[in-house]
Amino acid sequence: MVLVVSDDEIRDLLDLAGLVDVVSEALVAQTTGETVRPERPHFPVGEGLDGEEPLGTGLTMPAYVHGEPLYATKLVGVHEGNVDRGLPTIHAQLALTDARTGEPAALMSGTTITNARTGSIGAVAVRALAPETFTLGVLGAGVQARWQTRAIDTVASLSDVRVYSPSDSRAACAADLREAGVPATAVDSPTAAVEGADVVVTATTASEPVFPPESLSAGALVVAIGAYTAETQELAPAVVEEAAVFADVPAEVIQTGDFLCTDLGVEDLVALGRLLGDGYEQQSPEGEGVTVVASVGSAVLDAATGVHLYERAREADAGIEVSL
Repeated sequence: MVLVVSDDEIRDLLDLAGLVDVVSEALVAQTTGETVRPERPHFPVGEGLDGEEPLGTGLTMPAYVHGEPLYATKLVGVHEGNVDRGLPTIHAQLALTDARTGEPAALMSGTTITNARTGSIGAVAVRALAPETFTLGVLGAGVQARWQTRAIDTVASLSDVRVYSPSDSRAACAADLREAGVPATAVDSPTAAVEGADVVVTATTASEPVFPPESLSAGALVVAIGAYTAETQELAPAVVEEAAVFADVPAEVIQTGDFLCTDLGVEDLVALGRLLGDGYEQQSPEGEGVTVVASVGSAVLDAATGVHLYERAREADAGIEVSL
């Protein structure tokens, strides 16, 4: 029997504060070699349906955390044309399989799983590097702006959250956060969001820097989660070149637009899991230097989050069982 869990049920099962610990432990396991994370294949789909051009991209993201009873394979479809269809651009499902027998165990909606595990990166970073955070600047007003802020709010006493986006979406984002109990306001410029902030989150799809480097406070933490390809960029070179930089997957982060425009190499980035594990002694930059945590995401986090929520679903008798 296979347990099928909907996105609504996953939202009901999700404890965001508790997930921060799950993500932190998964990052440590990834750094210490206690995970398996093959390269994720991606391929064009849809050729021959409405013409010779592909209509989207399919991705397969497998991962296993040593010692867990299940391994995960996330199936993702990215279809930009869905905007005109009134559908989400990205759809995802997470398949969980028994690590002993190979028997299918669960099929879970991947939307909230992906959003929540990505949002937890900011909370993990703040808890480790800026626990006294009160003021948060957020660049971007989409789904991840909300998830990052809500997750950070579980580990910090936020008193001032400023949201900026070049569109009117910033007002809607701030309103949604206030409804969730976060003291958020929309501001009318990147500088207004960043100046005086203890932590700055960039959660955009930008291809060029989203705030002026001189607006950063001394000692600020920047959590950058939007740039994931060579063509995407959120941070100016001046932000990262003089910063202490941590990354969830250094070998992949260094290939994003935030770093390709600098002279930094992968050896200049410290794995975030190394910071979170035992025995790492952080070398503080001279003076009150800026710290950057950059993330491109990892299937290891999907696997850890999926197993965690599967166990919660079993305890709550959630989902429905079907026979394949």
